[in-house]
Amino acid sequence: MKLDGPFYTQFKERNSNFSSDTFKCAEETINELLNTKTSSEHPGMLLGKVQSGKTRTFISTLVLGFDNGYDIAIVLSKNSKALIQQTYKRLNKDFEVFIDEKDLEIHDIMQAPISFSKFELQSKLIFVAKKQDDNLRRLIDLFQNNPLMNKKRVLIIDDEADSASIGYTKKDDLINANKIASQISTLRSKINDTSFLQVTATPYSLYLQPIEIQTDNVIEFKPMRPAFTKLVPVPKEYIGGDIYFGEQSKIENTIENLIHKRIDLNEFDYLKKQDNRVFKLDDVLTTKKIQGYRNALINFIVAGCIQRINGIKNEENHKKLLYSFLVHSESGKSAHNWQETLTNTIIEKLKLAAKPNKSNDSIFNTLIRESYEDLSKSLQLDKKSIPTFQEVLDEVTKALSEEYVTVTKVNSEENVINMLDDTGQLKLRSPLHIFIGGQVLDRGITLTNLIGFYYGRRPNKFQQDTVLQHSRMFGYRRELLAITRFYTSKSIRNVMEYMEEFDSSLRTAVSNGADRAVQFIRQSQDGKIIPCSPNKILISQTETIRPHKRILPKGFLPRSKTGKNSIIPIINKLDQKLETLIEFNSSVPKLIDTDTALDLLKEIENTLKFDENVDTLPFNWDMAYAALIHLSHQNQDESQRGKIWLWTAKDRNLKKPSITSNAHIADSPDSKTEVKLAHKYAIDSPILYLIRQNGKKEDGWNDTPFYWPVIRAQSNAKTSIFALETIE
Repeated sequence: MKLDGPFYTQFKERNSNFSSDTFKCAEETINELLNTKTSSEHPGMLLGKVQSGKTRTFISTLVLGFDNGYDIAIVLSKNSKALIQQTYKRLNKDFEVFIDEKDLEIHDIMQAPISFSKFELQSKLIFVAKKQDDNLRRLIDLFQNNPLMNKKRVLIIDDEADSASIGYTKKDDLINANKIASQISTLRSKINDTSFLQVTATPYSLYLQPIEIQTDNVIEFKPMRPAFTKLVPVPKEYIGGDIYFGEQSKIENTIENLIHKRIDLNEFDYLKKQDNRVFKLDDVLTTKKIQGYRNALINFIVAGCIQRINGIKNEENHKKLLYSFLVHSESGKSAHNWQETLTNTIIEKLKLAAKPNKSNDSIFNTLIRESYEDLSKSLQLDKKSIPTFQEVLDEVTKALSEEYVTVTKVNSEENVINMLDDTGQLKLRSPLHIFIGGQVLDRGITLTNLIGFYYGRRPNKFQQDTVLQHSRMFGYRRELLAITRFYTSKSIRNVMEYMEEFDSSLRTAVSNGADRAVQFIRQSQDGKIIPCSPNKILISQTETIRPHKRILPKGFLPRSKTGKNSIIPIINKLDQKLETLIEFNSSVPKLIDTDTALDLLKEIENTLKFDENVDTLPFNWDMAYAALIHLSHQNQDESQRGKIWLWTAKDRNLKKPSITSNAHIADSPDSKTEVKLAHKYAIDSPILYLIRQNGKKEDGWNDTPFYWPVIRAQSNAKTSIFALETIE
């Protein structure tokens, strides 16, 4: 491999700010592409994180490729006018010196000539195309009608690769190959010598999909599985899912936990359309119906003002101290219109309340002080400077009176295109810029200095790649972490936590050398846990099991204490059973058969009820039973297989948080004592905690005792993806 060619040498000199790890990743990727056959079924993959610098890595790879035998590059981008323009601008800017010297030409495929002469083909060529029917047909025609071109060595880069690139859909229990996927396959077949590289932050649909599919429109279509995977380097300044949804985010009074603000599910409905029966616009500063949204906007204004005060004190240019806030709760334009009206009204009412006036003064001060105190906690934890309350109050008043706050609705491609700067980011027109939008703010579009995100999209089935790509708050924002806030419902946060867990497991496996280090399993019809081809898994129906994983129900209430359906007889029966098995609050857990544990759990299942209106994900008991069976059979000692550790406790009084609480719904019945027991005993076998709560009314329950079960995976558990639903 040539590392001292003219393209790569000049590019490295002009981009000395790129990390050495970025160039190292590019070199390893080209080396793999040159020495590994990347066929239709097995492309190379650059696996990054959302907004982590994947583009600079694939551009570095592309440049090095030009010095190592590649003549033409095709960059496939998402079907978005805004994103294709952003990609085109970015490539022209990064390759400016080569374009000036006529060593390279870049074409949007829809504006490209229909043929190229021998002279033109002496230069390197880059074609930018959307993954869209017209664009791909133009590409196919170009290579089909130009024999000289299809003899050139071509590098195809699929940017933001997802199920649209090589995907399938499941409809009426039939799997259909995606038309775009078929066109990309056709394009590859027209070129004699291609290498194929996918660039993505969401590899789930690429790793987990069918190998061969019979479809109506294609005789045989083979989606892909990576021939090799390279991890895009992620510097320590990057803030991603591990910060937002990792273990620290579940511990109170940490910066990671303070990021989160819980929104009542009903509030999302109030942001869909105006309804004067719910609240009147005159009451936006006082109504509890939109308390979360109002607090979100005020927190954003206060946070931005704090950052500006500190920046100005540090002699930074105040005109460059610009911050953004994103509202993404609905996709409909009528909802965006209402949100724009509501947001502008809140700002106008705040502006009026900021003026000296006896009736308004206390409201304004109270609202600003609430935000100030909340933000001060995280600033203090992050050891950041905290201005005085009066300084902040004065700056907020100034920001409102001098129109520092801008509200922009972004709900069409044209909107976005007109708002992009040369780097492809949305322009911030004022110090505090609020964007209201939907799908058009999806992949690739970046918001500078995003410090607030109100997220309420509620699809029927969460798709991992879609939801993670909505996470626009990820990126190089560590300096802003203490003043950043994320507003969503409990159930959406739960989904995102599960996704981060899956994401983390897959990345760990890839970094350890092979994606096959993750076991894929499912439960057969006879109840046995059997291996499952990753190609059979639907990502929306998976559970990640790994060392120390906790599996437990949340968001429930014990069933009735009285009447014919009273659970007291079941609780008494459980008390007696457990007393014969193990002493309550024992210092040592006891090994029992898995079948005994399952019997206990099935009794407990009958005592708990889940309210569909409660904002939490339903608990899958069958999955919990299957996971326990699977974990209990992993012990290296065959004589210990099919056994688990049991530990019990009673007289616990855990409080049930209110619906408005920012805490998780009482999801830690196991205390530090239990965690220590797990680390000491649950090495090769899992442990089951059965914790008897008194369920007192003053603690938020219904005055009914109940058992709260917690399954905890052993330290030596093999990382597994458990499929709750599979493609047969």
